[in-house]
Amino acid sequence: MTKTVAVVATMDTKGVEADFVRSELHGFGAQSFLLDIGVVGEPKTVVDCTRQQVSLIGGVDFNNIMEHPSRQEVSPVMISGASKILLEKIEAGEIHAVVGMGGSQGTANCAQIFQKLPYGFPKLILSTVASGDTSAFMDIKDITMMPAVADILGLNPFSRKILSNLAGAAFGMAQSERTIATDTNSKGLIGMTNLGVLTDGANRAIELFEAAGYEVITFHAVGTGGRAMEQMIREGLITAVFDYALGEIADEVHGGFRAANKSRLTVAGELGIPQVICPGGAEHIGIWVDEPNFVPEKYRDHKFVFHNPYIFVPRLTAEEIRRVGSTICERLASTTGNCVVLIPELGVSRYSIAGAPLHDPDSDKAFFDAIRTGLPPSIEFRSLNLAAEDPEFITAAVNALFELIEQAH
Repeated sequence: MTKTVAVVATMDTKGVEADFVRSELHGFGAQSFLLDIGVVGEPKTVVDCTRQQVSLIGGVDFNNIMEHPSRQEVSPVMISGASKILLEKIEAGEIHAVVGMGGSQGTANCAQIFQKLPYGFPKLILSTVASGDTSAFMDIKDITMMPAVADILGLNPFSRKILSNLAGAAFGMAQSERTIATDTNSKGLIGMTNLGVLTDGANRAIELFEAAGYEVITFHAVGTGGRAMEQMIREGLITAVFDYALGEIADEVHGGFRAANKSRLTVAGELGIPQVICPGGAEHIGIWVDEPNFVPEKYRDHKFVFHNPYIFVPRLTAEEIRRVGSTICERLASTTGNCVVLIPELGVSRYSIAGAPLHDPDSDKAFFDAIRTGLPPSIEFRSLNLAAEDPEFITAAVNALFELIEQAH
């Protein structure tokens, strides 16, 4: 089957380069689909989807756009239109990869379009700003970014090679026939969150899930991980959830770097997906420090440990952790069932078990009481005299999820 690669760019400024990518794709034996998201200037190459078509599908007639063109007003229209066009073509099996290119503005627009495309679909961006912090462009989607090194402005010996690499990478990715689907013998896909202070328990959970015939995808719960898991829940990829690490909630409440967003811990409940929740790693927060082993003034009266020289980890006090417990309960308010909250009374991570640097039974009690008293009646609360990584705790958590899955069927 001949594969088709979509090329998205502002064809008034990147038309020559897009045309070169098209010729390289054709040389590899692929087809191309050029989509123009430019506005002001005339396109410098023939395209398959014009800017007029993109803007109309984005909800605004192009002539109206041109009356008072501004990036703030035009970009959302072109992003919306391009996203809809690409999603329709992906659904119809008419395109098999997409590439974009641009400077800061072109990268931002391509990235917002690509973030709306499904996981697993090949997405590449050649960008002049790809050598810096690209987190805003990729967010939680599997976007591949290539540094352009030089400006994307005309063809020369260097740019031709880089553009050919871009086309070759997209062509190669488009050849893969593998989809995001569970093994034919699998009972389903479990989404699980984890932190480094819980990894022994996570490995034990994976063993138990796999032994029972499930596959597991584990998310590092440092903000993007929890959000990615919940996006996959929305997209119907995940069967059930073992939310083993809730440090993202603690960091959101108290300003740590692992914070996710306001929807964290809401999606599975709203969709009725079976879930077991353990507040793993929520007894502390993570803070980046500029100097190795520096203790911020605000936390010098707290128990603390360094995860590494640049990640400072203070234990939350009883008063601080009550707010975390209350926030967890607030996020679960719309959960109508299929949910068990399981508390490890002897420590929610290896940092807070007896003898560890963040051990604080009074803070633990305040945390667990806040959760127990604040949960909606639709959620079952269970508490075990075990630590979060104890094999017996993991076995109980996994079995609880199996029970919920069986009840849901």
